[in-house]
Amino acid sequence: MSDNVIEARGLKRTYKTRAGVVEAVKGIDLTVARGKIVGFLGPNGAGKSTTLKMLVTLLQPTAGEATVVGCDLRRDPVGVRRRIGYVAQNGTTSPEAKVGLEITSQAELYGIAPAESRKRAEELLAALDLEGVWNRTCGSLSGGQRRRLDIVMGLIHRPELVFLDEPSTGLDPQSRANLWAHVRALRDRFGTTVLLTTHYMDEADSLSDELLVIDHGSIVAKGTSAALKAGLRGDAMTLTLRRAQDAAPAAAAITATDPAAQVQTDGNILRYQTPNGATALPGLIRDLTAVGIDPIGVEVARPTLDDVFLTLTGRSLRD
Repeated sequence: MSDNVIEARGLKRTYKTRAGVVEAVKGIDLTVARGKIVGFLGPNGAGKSTTLKMLVTLLQPTAGEATVVGCDLRRDPVGVRRRIGYVAQNGTTSPEAKVGLEITSQAELYGIAPAESRKRAEELLAALDLEGVWNRTCGSLSGGQRRRLDIVMGLIHRPELVFLDEPSTGLDPQSRANLWAHVRALRDRFGTTVLLTTHYMDEADSLSDELLVIDHGSIVAKGTSAALKAGLRGDAMTLTLRRAQDAAPAAAAITATDPAAQVQTDGNILRYQTPNGATALPGLIRDLTAVGIDPIGVEVARPTLDDVFLTLTGRSLRD
């Protein structure tokens, strides 16, 4: 059994338009490790949706190759579909249908016997806090309940890999937090690998073991959230001095201990970045006091995933 549930090499998709050929995805390489929650991020038009559609066999690649849960994407798309779960952004349930009928009908498409589908459905409904909804209509459920029902539908055939496309769009903060706990449970309880697309940075940061960032049809970064943040050269320091004339000697004291620091001054305020602000702070105060400088305020700001994304793409996630 491979350690990766997705292995893609040179995956590409082009479109012919009146203006010429458009490269939506430019020959990307990517891997998704088994048993991980992987966040897949990109601004609108970056190629994220096109890549996702190729991986779930809804769109034929123009070039390249990929193996998804052990099946060749080109030669065995049916095998891919049998082994993955796909939870679309807009959901798949009918408001008028009964919950139980929707789930068992989905199971029937995968050849699962009625008794077994009922057993699996009840297990999943319990795992996602949906007990007691079997005979209710889908439309009578809350937004958070319907989203969790979509996940039940995507898991009924016990896939090794599930794609969650914008799973919490339209949910209130409490329902989003509840959904996050259930997504983590998919990994922790069932060992399911999750590829997650989202427009919420806090969601990606909270849920993802690893992140993939795509922009202009290419993967521009991959790694853990912590590693990507560390790549921005650490924490932002803002130092407020009692007197503006102390700015120059304070900047000299900072660069003496941190030569890579690029100190910006604005009157009595200094700003720079350092790998670990909390660790550097005691030494900073000591060095300034030693040269007779009395700081009246220090702020340490950890980089956020928004900062990473803006640095990588020049755009916010929702642009």
